[in-house]
Amino acid sequence: KLVGSPRHADALLVTGVATAQAAPRLREVYRQTPKPCVVFCIGACACGKGIFTTGYHVVGPVDKIIRQVDPNAIIAYVPGCPPKPEAMISGVVKALSAL
Repeated sequence: KLVGSPRHADALLVTGVATAQAAPRLREVYRQTPKPCVVFCIGACACGKGIFTTGYHVVGPVDKIIRQVDPNAIIAYVPGCPPKPEAMISGVVKALSAL
């Protein structure tokens, strides 16, 4: 279900690499979500920078940015470029069963 505000979200789906411009916004959106909030890193870029590893604008993988705000954040990784729909469903099921 789509929500109009991060204050009503149970999950945060991140589908790209964390750039210098996007990192502060990602931190702010995570701060606004009610806890527990599951952060899904969808795709190779979100999980570990992917092909943008050496990019000057890349500040780190998504989990590094989120853990600066909350070291105990619940983060689920769905690798792939692009990830298959079955992998995304499996990642969601596994993350929700860990709650």
